[in-house]
Amino acid sequence: MEQELLQEIASYWGTRAEGYSEVNEKELAGSQREAWLHVLEEQFPEKKKEEMKILDIGTGPGFFPMILSEAGYTVTAVDYTEEMLEKAKENLGKYTKYGLERVTLQRMDAQNLEFADETFDVVISRNLTWNLEKPEQAYQEWMRVLKPGGVLLNFDANWYGYLYDEEKKEAYEADRKKVEEQQLDDHYLCTDIDRMENIARQVPLSAMERPAWDTKVLESLGVCSIQTDSEIWKRVWSEEERLNYASTPMFLVRAEKSAEQSFQLGDVTVRRGEKYQGDISFANGDIVLPGTIICGKLPGKTMLITGGVHSGEYVGIQACVELGAELQPEKTVGTIVILKVLNRPAFENRAGSLGLSDGKNLNRVFPGNPNGTEMERLAWAITKEVYPKADYYIDLHSGDDFEALTPYVYYAGKAAQEVTEISRKMAEQVDVPYMVRSMVSSGGAYNYAASKGIASILLERGGMGAWTSEEVNSDKRDVRNILSSLGMYQIRRDVRNYVPIEVTDVRYQAASEDGLWYPAAKPGDMVAEGALLGTIRDYNGKLRETCRAEYTGVVLYQTGSLQVTEGGPVVAYGRIVREPEYDDRKEQIVHYWEKRSESFLEQRRSELANPIAKRWMKEIEKQIPAGRRLKILDVGCGAGFFSILLAKEGHEVFGIDLTPEMIENAIQLAEEENADCCFQVMDAENPMFADETFDVVISRNLTWTLPNAEHAYGEWMRVLKTGGVLLNFDANYGKEDVADTKGLPEAHAHFKVGNEMLEECERIKSQLPISRKNRPAYDVAVLCENTAGEIRIDTSLGKRIYLEKDEFYNPAPMFSICAVKQ
Repeated sequence: MEQELLQEIASYWGTRAEGYSEVNEKELAGSQREAWLHVLEEQFPEKKKEEMKILDIGTGPGFFPMILSEAGYTVTAVDYTEEMLEKAKENLGKYTKYGLERVTLQRMDAQNLEFADETFDVVISRNLTWNLEKPEQAYQEWMRVLKPGGVLLNFDANWYGYLYDEEKKEAYEADRKKVEEQQLDDHYLCTDIDRMENIARQVPLSAMERPAWDTKVLESLGVCSIQTDSEIWKRVWSEEERLNYASTPMFLVRAEKSAEQSFQLGDVTVRRGEKYQGDISFANGDIVLPGTIICGKLPGKTMLITGGVHSGEYVGIQACVELGAELQPEKTVGTIVILKVLNRPAFENRAGSLGLSDGKNLNRVFPGNPNGTEMERLAWAITKEVYPKADYYIDLHSGDDFEALTPYVYYAGKAAQEVTEISRKMAEQVDVPYMVRSMVSSGGAYNYAASKGIASILLERGGMGAWTSEEVNSDKRDVRNILSSLGMYQIRRDVRNYVPIEVTDVRYQAASEDGLWYPAAKPGDMVAEGALLGTIRDYNGKLRETCRAEYTGVVLYQTGSLQVTEGGPVVAYGRIVREPEYDDRKEQIVHYWEKRSESFLEQRRSELANPIAKRWMKEIEKQIPAGRRLKILDVGCGAGFFSILLAKEGHEVFGIDLTPEMIENAIQLAEEENADCCFQVMDAENPMFADETFDVVISRNLTWTLPNAEHAYGEWMRVLKTGGVLLNFDANYGKEDVADTKGLPEAHAHFKVGNEMLEECERIKSQLPISRKNRPAYDVAVLCENTAGEIRIDTSLGKRIYLEKDEFYNPAPMFSICAVKQ
C-alpha cells in the first residue's frame, strides 16, 4: 500500500512537470529570483560558498539549484519523479551558464536518503513535506545527513487543510472566487484537483496544524534550535500567488543541528552514537561511581537516572544496572546518564541506607558541602558536576530494609511552573496507582534538582531490603515510557495498568518512643478519618502509642519490621484530591478517531445502504426484549450506525462518543436517514446518566480502545435497569495487527486509511491493558463482578455478518457478549 501511494504521487507530479516548470520560469524572470536568493543566504551557516554543500530535496524543475549554482554554490538536488528531474536538467542547461557543472541531479525518495551521515551543510525543501507518507521519517533523514552546525530550511504550507476544516474550506473557496474576479490563472483548478485531493486525504499532514506539528517533531528528534516564520511568503510570493494562496500562507521552518559531537561527564567523554559502561570519577577522583552514558546519534536533551541514593533500596539499583545494559544509542535522541549506586560505600559494605562514615541520609543534605562530611561531599559533587548537564531526572527508590509500600511516584512541585508541569507529565507516564506533588525544594536529590530547573520525579517500588525481577522490569518499563514520551527513546510505549491518581497532604507519622509496631492497615489500603493505623507496644504488650488517620486517605508506606525507634517512621498516608485530569491515552485515542472521522462517516453511510445493516439488526433483535419501545444507550456510537438502525425500529436512542467530530457526523447521518436520535459528546468510561436509566446498552468495536474497560463495564451495568441487557460486539483486536493488510480485498476501508494511521492504531493498542487480555473470557470475568446475571457468548458472530470480502470485511473473529443485569 505504501509503495503504491508513493508511485501514485510520483505519477501525479510527472504530469505536473511542464506546468510547474512554467511557474519556475516566471519566478526566474521576475524579482522573485533575487528575493528567494536573499532569503536563503541570510539563513545559511557562516561558511564560504565554495566549501558549502547544499542538498535540495524535492527539487522539482530545479528552481533552487538554478539560482544557487548561479550564485556560486554547489548543489545536490533530488526528486522521486523522473519527469521533474528531466525538466530540471533541461532548465539548468537553458537558464544557467554553468549547466550541471555545479549541480548533481539524483532520483531519490525524500524519506529514505541514500547519503552518508553528516554530508551536507544545508538541506532545503519547498512544498514537499505535506506530500509525504512518512514526514516524521523524512525529518529524521534530513537531520541525519546534515553536518553538525548545519541548517535545515523547509518552506511549506497547510496545503489541503480545507479537506478537514470547514473554516479553511470557506477561505479556500473565497480564494477561488477572488482569483476568478481578477481573471488570473487558478493554480488549483488548472490542475487535476480531484486526483490531488485524493492523494492529500491519504497523507497525514493535510489534517495537521503546521508549523506547530513540524516544531514538535523536530523537538522529538532532539533538535534544540528551531525557528519558524509564518510570514516568509510576504518576501517571496508574487501578487498572483498571494491571491491564489491567501488561505494557505507559506511558512519557513529553520532547524540547526547541534555542533556538539560528544558528551563529557566527570572524567569520561563519549562520542555521539556510542555507549560507555564503567566507573565515572568526580571531585578530582575522590568520588567514583558506577555508571552508563548512552549518547544518541542525534543531539538533544539529557536524562539523568540514579539508583542507590539509599543503598539498601535494591529495586532501583538493579533497574539501573539492567537499563545500562539494555538501552541502545541507536534508539536514543540526546543523552542518557545512569548512575547506578550513588551511596556506593554503604552499598558495597551492606551498611544500610545512611552514609558509611557519617551516618547521614544523602537524601536530606542536598545541595551538600564541599568541605563537609561524606554524604555532604557526595551531594556537592552531584550538584556541581552532574546537575548542570541534566534536563530531566528520574530517581529510582524503594522501601528501605524496614519499609513496605504501595508503588507510587513523587514529582517536583516547588519549582518554576514549567519545571513542575514537565515533572508532572513525567509522573503521569508511570504505571503506579498514585502520584504525590512534593512541596520541598532542598534536601532531596530530585527536589533540589528541580529548584535548579531540572524536571524531576522520584519513583517508589518494592521494599523490605529485597527486590524481584517483576519490580525491576516495572521500573525499566516506566523509565522507557518516560523517555519515549519525551522523544528521547524511539520505541513504542509499553502497556500500563494505571494513570496515577493525585495524592496530597501526606502525613509522615513517627514513633514517639522505641517499641514494637503492630500495623492495622496495609500499604495501598484506603483508611477513613479516625481509623486505626497501628499501635506501638512494649515487650510486655502494654500499649505505648496509638496511630490514627487524621483524614480519609490512602496508606503509601509503613514500617514493615516489628521494631520501631523513637523519631523513626511508622506510617505515611495522603489525601486523594482528584482523579487524573486526563488520561493521555484517551487524548491519543480521540486524536486518532478525529483524523478517521470523515472516512468513518463515508463507510457508515455505505454500510447503512448495504445488506450488512439487516444482518446486524437480526443479531441485535435476537438479544434485546421484543414488542415494546426501549430506551437504548449506544456507547462509542461513532458515526451513529447502531443508533440510526435502532431509532428506525422505533426505539428511543442516545448515542455517546468521546470524539466531537464523530458526534457531528452522527448527527449529520441521522438527519440524512430521517432517524430520531440524540447524540452527545461523552466518555464511554464515565457516562453521565443516572442509575438504571436504560433498557439496553449496546456497543460495537469499542471495548478494545478503552484504557479502563473494567470501570466501563461497571458503569454500563450501573446505568442499566434491573433486567436490562448489555450487548457488546467486539473482537480481540489486541492480538491483531491492523497494519497487516495482506488478504484484504482491494476495496477494503483500511487501504483508504493509509499505513501511517494503521501504525498509529498499533501504537495506541500497545498502551492499553485490554490488549493483553484473553477475550472474551476476560470480559465475562469482569461482568460477573458487576451485577451481571445471565451471560451469553457467541464467538461465531463474524461468520454470519461478513459474508463477502468487501469494503466492510473484518478478518478479526468478532464475538458478542449479552449480559442481563440481575
